[in-house]
Amino acid sequence: MTSPQSRKVSEPDAVKLPREIKVLVAAAFLIAIGFGIVAPVLPQFAQSFDVSVAAAAVVVSAFAFTRLVFAPLSGWLVERMGERRTYILGILIVGASSAACAFAGNYWQLLLFRGLGGIGSTMFTVAAMGLLIRMAPPKARGRVSSLYSGSFLLGNIAGPAVGGLLAGLGMQLPFLVYAAALLLVAILVATFLPAAIPVPVHERGQAALKKNILPLREALGLPAYRAVLTSGFANGWSAFGIRMALVPLFATAALGAGPEVAGISLAVFAIGTGVALTFSGKLADTWGRKPMILSGLAVNGVAMGVLGFTGNEFWFFLVSAIAGLGSGLMGPAQQATVADVIGNDRSGGKVLATFQMSSDLGAIIGPIAAGFLVDEFSYGVAFLMATAVAAVSFLFWLPAKDPHP
Repeated sequence: MTSPQSRKVSEPDAVKLPREIKVLVAAAFLIAIGFGIVAPVLPQFAQSFDVSVAAAAVVVSAFAFTRLVFAPLSGWLVERMGERRTYILGILIVGASSAACAFAGNYWQLLLFRGLGGIGSTMFTVAAMGLLIRMAPPKARGRVSSLYSGSFLLGNIAGPAVGGLLAGLGMQLPFLVYAAALLLVAILVATFLPAAIPVPVHERGQAALKKNILPLREALGLPAYRAVLTSGFANGWSAFGIRMALVPLFATAALGAGPEVAGISLAVFAIGTGVALTFSGKLADTWGRKPMILSGLAVNGVAMGVLGFTGNEFWFFLVSAIAGLGSGLMGPAQQATVADVIGNDRSGGKVLATFQMSSDLGAIIGPIAAGFLVDEFSYGVAFLMATAVAAVSFLFWLPAKDPHP
């Protein structure tokens, strides 16, 4: 019979996290706050070169586009160079890109420099996921994903406020501050992350310690991995695509509200996600990955569909918070699923890159499809499309076996 004390030790909270994971969580906060500092300034800076609103939007999209295109290269680099070196190189590329943006002399230079930053971004994103997977204890993978995602979320909330203040001192300054923050991250990681990635205690001494690579074809043969690609696409479509592109337009056109209402709705969505992250990672480690992803898809999918039919600001904010809650429910479980598929004892650069690409692809296709549906039909139909995408992923997950160890 298991004693209460032994049961307590087996709980996810009792698993001690390596120092290196805490370093990555701190680095994530610095990266996110820097990105948030630049985000509100970038469109205005682009328009300062006397270009149209559409051209300014292209500068914003260029970052996501190059992330998507160069994700396979990042996976290859992780498998050849290792996670740590790929992470540091990616951070330095984004830092150099940000500094170059500050000194751009025309629109085309700004577009080029911002696009180059996307290459570095996908490098450190894939590498960071690989590092977390290899260092996170299997019983705490969900909790580690929550910590990492929560750190990014806090940075993304704090960054725009700081960026707005810095912009008053000149639109170039936020880019230089972001570059300095990234240089600090590179130094932090190079100093506190060892060249040889530590392996969890339960893996030491096993023959599997010899680094091997999980082929993408083998991962695609697993129903759980195929399912997590669909839920990553659905979350990218909803949380990063529709939310950022369609929600502000809906607040202005359908509700007749000002831009401040759109900004509040984005913050409310982030708060809902943050609330879910306080417990969703632990539940993913105890209940399993599949229940959390199914519940997240259901909550987020239904809420996004209802959002297009809200008639006043109160319901608009409330449903936005519920949609954010759904996104936070499935986020840690998705990353933990990929970690379960790869395992601590091998590298899976292409597997990680493909998962990242699924989210980026949803974030790119979602706004385009939604814009078409708004023009041809209505906002309600456009938001319901997010529900349909979530429902398809839900069907992929139903027959999949939970990968939780």
